This record gives sequence, structure tokens and C-alpha cells, in this order.
Amino acid sequence: QVQLVESGGGSVQAGGSLRLSCAASGDHNSADCMGWFRQAPGKEPEGVATVDSDGTISYADSVQGRFTISKDNTENRASLKMSSLNLEDTAMYYCVADETCPPPPFGDRFYRWFRYRGRGTQVTVSP
Repeated sequence: QVQLVESGGGSVQAGGSLRLSCAASGDHNSADCMGWFRQAPGKEPEGVATVDSDGTISYADSVQGRFTISKDNTENRASLKMSSLNLEDTAMYYCVADETCPPPPFGDRFYRWFRYRGRGTQVTVSP
């Protein structure tokens, strides 16, 4: 079992930055892959980024070049640095974890892939 707790969400103006953090506790092997997906009101969940313990990273096209994901294997913590935020980035962001990462490109299967999910943290971008 893995428990995930997100932090770092909030409100920011367009063009600004935020950093999300996700702390994993429990079975570390079951959290070799950590990532984030997001869901905006009225929209389908969207995979954002993943990172595994070997350092392999994948991003959704919509965030490539603006978001940076990282993982501290010692502390079993993942971070998502978000820059150049725009209105379309407004969503609830969820941390996810499992033994392996889904192969890109991210699709409908992304959020169904992961056995473990945090409660989410809200990110709101204003004009």
C-alpha cells in the first residue's frame, strides 16, 4: 500500500509559477513510478507527467517545456515545477504512483493505470 499526500497548490496569475509536491509513504517499491494528472471542471482527466526511479521522464505535449517533474528516491517524493502557467492549466492536480509508468503518449488510460492516487490539490490560474 502507498499513501500519497500533495501540497503546493494555490492561485497564481497567468505567466506565473507554482511548485507541487507529493510525499509517498508505505511500500516504496510500489511507488517506483510517480506522476501527476489533472482534471478541470467538465473535462476528462489529463495525464501531465511521470518520472520513475531510473529518472525516465515523460510529459504531455500540453506542458512540455513549461513543467518539470523530478523525484527524490531517498525521500520518495515527487515534485512538479510549473512555469508559464496559463488559464488552461487551471485544474485539480492529483499525484499518482505505481510500480511502473504507462508508456507515452498519455491517453485515456493514464489515470486508470495507477493503483495509488492522492486527494488532489487545486491550481487556479487567473488572467
